[in-house]
Amino acid sequence: MTPTKEAIRVPEPTQHEIDELWAHYKATGDEAARDGLILHYSPLVKFVAGRVGSGLPRNVDQADLVSSGTLGLIDAVDKFEPERGFKFETYAVNRIKGAILDDLRKLDWVPRSVRARAKEIQRTMAELEHRLQRTPTEDEVAAQMDITVDTLRDHLGEIAKLGFVALDELLKPDDRDSGAMSEMIADPTAVDPSGNFEKEETRYALADSINRLPDRERLVLTLYYYEGLTLAEIGGVLNVTESRICQIHAKAVMSLRNRFIEPAYR
Repeated sequence: MTPTKEAIRVPEPTQHEIDELWAHYKATGDEAARDGLILHYSPLVKFVAGRVGSGLPRNVDQADLVSSGTLGLIDAVDKFEPERGFKFETYAVNRIKGAILDDLRKLDWVPRSVRARAKEIQRTMAELEHRLQRTPTEDEVAAQMDITVDTLRDHLGEIAKLGFVALDELLKPDDRDSGAMSEMIADPTAVDPSGNFEKEETRYALADSINRLPDRERLVLTLYYYEGLTLAEIGGVLNVTESRICQIHAKAVMSLRNRFIEPAYR
């Protein structure tokens, strides 16, 4: 009898086997071990490419995103330091996304006008947050920019499609090793005695900033980053369109970035 696919399927390696593979690769630089790690973590590339690609124009080829992301995964495997106690998946997702965004920026598919509007909105939000000591509403941002709320929402929707208005953007876009905001969210499995205090302080600051957001913005970030829901699924939960969720997400993240990065108006 011919064996079925189920009968000949190769079982997934255990976590212990993966840990041994990491130890062997880092100790010897063995290419076979490296290839094994890349193959094991390759589904991360498809996952990240799918997330980034969901907000891009149709002319952006998904296969190109996967190709760029694969280079990011290889870079992550080469640079990862298991002894630091971080989860590789968290580290790799940011490197994969960074590689994809690097290539998208080189293609320069985003109109300069959209980039300029993104800077203008973020600067306006920073000014209002400084003056009001809270997150400004869409009405307040629109009034400050002398545009309608509908126009502001259209701009936020365009900005969301940039693909890098997200918590997992690198804190320093020009330095792929700089880390991302999402790395500051506590990982109960991570152990890093050195620098624990600084990380906890940053995590506290991020959590405090999220808690200060308006209820709907805070809920969107929670469902997206903590619960893993897609923007479309969040739209279903809140009974609004996916595009509206994109707008809320973009505004929320721009507000958070203003609190972690020196505002442009200063």
